[in-house]
Amino acid sequence: MQVPKPDDDIVARRSDIITAMRSILSGEGVIVDESELAAYECDGLTAVKQLPLIVVLPETTEQVSQVLQYCHQAGVKIVPRGAGTSLSGGATPLGDAITLGMMKFNRILETDYENRCVVTQPGVTNLSITQAVQADGFYFAPDPSSQIACSIGGNVAENAGGVHCLKYGVTTNNLLGVKMVLMDGEVITIGGKQFDDAGYDLLGLVTGSEGLLGVITEIIVKIIPTPETAKAVLVGFPSNEQAGQCVASIIGAGIIPGGMEIMDRPAIKAAEEFVHAGYPLDVESLLIVELDGPKAEVDYLIERVEKIAKKEGATSSRTSQNEEERLLFWAGRKAAFPAIGRLSPDYLCMDGTIPRNKLPEILARMQKMSEHYSLGIANVFHAGDGNLHPLIMFDANKPGELEGATNFGMDILRACVEVGGVLTGEHGVGVEKRDLMGEMFSEDDLDQQERVKCAFDEQALLNPGKVFPQLKGCAELNSLDARQVELKFPNLPRF
Repeated sequence: MQVPKPDDDIVARRSDIITAMRSILSGEGVIVDESELAAYECDGLTAVKQLPLIVVLPETTEQVSQVLQYCHQAGVKIVPRGAGTSLSGGATPLGDAITLGMMKFNRILETDYENRCVVTQPGVTNLSITQAVQADGFYFAPDPSSQIACSIGGNVAENAGGVHCLKYGVTTNNLLGVKMVLMDGEVITIGGKQFDDAGYDLLGLVTGSEGLLGVITEIIVKIIPTPETAKAVLVGFPSNEQAGQCVASIIGAGIIPGGMEIMDRPAIKAAEEFVHAGYPLDVESLLIVELDGPKAEVDYLIERVEKIAKKEGATSSRTSQNEEERLLFWAGRKAAFPAIGRLSPDYLCMDGTIPRNKLPEILARMQKMSEHYSLGIANVFHAGDGNLHPLIMFDANKPGELEGATNFGMDILRACVEVGGVLTGEHGVGVEKRDLMGEMFSEDDLDQQERVKCAFDEQALLNPGKVFPQLKGCAELNSLDARQVELKFPNLPRF
């Protein structure tokens, strides 16, 4: 997890770049003082820090277009940034790159109930979208734990999920369209208010592209009606393995809860002391299951879930009695990350996804890793879709602990891939998992992915140093393609 050394030539041109940016953005739109740049030195992955060359804060699509057009012509790298909550280093700045802050794009442009969608700028926070429509009986389903702070633009860039993604899907399942500025300054529109779009699924390509293909300036998301009834059940277990098996049994029974989360003993204790949600403190693992829909259906499904949980060894069960209590149950889970700060001065929040039936195995392996590295671990994760968020606790002031925590995290992700999972569920690859891409993809796989980037950004100026462990370069890939054609079709006419 390192950032490359800045290009001395670009750094030497800094004053010219500042002049050019100030010709596009007036007033406080260009940040150059070191003390002010320090606020942008990292995102949520605080283990990797670097002062940006400068920071620019555009307010319109036209300004973004002009900034990118200049960078394209001048060969200047650019790092898009939203709220800076990324936990994979997706917005980690570079010393020879402009950081493009998008948080002045902070307005909801339209609420369209007939088409059940909201048109929003990317700097609007995730929770603000729901707050804008909830009085009319609607909400935006994807709800990351950081939803009070994370921006919808960042959600699109990382394809964020949340505690309710099991039933309602992640960002890509709730996205209808975007307006995006390409690296050469061209503005394109992908998708729209219609349910589906003809042609190639470019919207799916852009979602989760981590700022490597373009800069999004407008977003259309789906909103859905608030369920008639929603209740959450807290189920305690004497082991994480039993809680994991209960998850598999609930899904196997054909029940799809609105959300299903697991927390282990350290996370339960920290969250309860932080929020006072009423969590049981005498269990090793806590499963939160939410059922939503018509009241009769919810009551019926809660009975089934309770029976399944008892069969799997549950020692306690408690159902929310009102909306306030249901929200309190979730408040504890969503505050788990900051709550761990009460247990440890530092922690790394990992993000990997596994098949649900491998949950007991991975939990057991993580416990052995914890003993091997002599570092504590707390587990909170989206159990329904197998998205793990182990929190590795360490003290950066103690020699070797940051390195140990990093290696511990990499071992967890390798284990996820080994059992048929993937490196990320919603945090993205960024800097954090970049050097593990070879664990999951072959060289040919990575070449094909880089060809996609070449189609959008042939100079590799957008968010460089992220996702790809090494870029071959578009010229080399084109040369490779030509050689392969020659080998396969030696008698093909040349024009």
